[in-house]
Amino acid sequence: MTVTLTEKAEFRLRAFLQGSADSSSEKGIRVGVNDGGCNGYEYTIDIANSPRPDDTIEQQGRVKVYIDSKSVPLLNGVVIDFVEGLMESGFKFTNPNATGTCGCGKSFQAGDCTPSAVPCS
Repeated sequence: MTVTLTEKAEFRLRAFLQGSADSSSEKGIRVGVNDGGCNGYEYTIDIANSPRPDDTIEQQGRVKVYIDSKSVPLLNGVVIDFVEGLMESGFKFTNPNATGTCGCGKSFQAGDCTPSAVPCS
């Protein structure tokens, strides 16, 4: 399993998917990483109407999760939670591959990985 959604995260994502205009059976979320952030990589999460040809496809409860092939090595084992608080609410990523994170928790470093998301050695 590459990515795990907590019960709260799955519930929130289902609500986003139900509230969007297109309700196709292929609709899901796309999780990935981009170069950027204060530590090298930053997490992305978006609504997707269908998978791309090179996506890894996972089913978490009633939510389809699409992960592009370049992000899979950096997201292997990630747990996505949804937290609610007075100061901050949103999705929180817990990544066992991260060797460093920024204070905001939205970006990370991953050992000797290159920006093209080559698996860590």
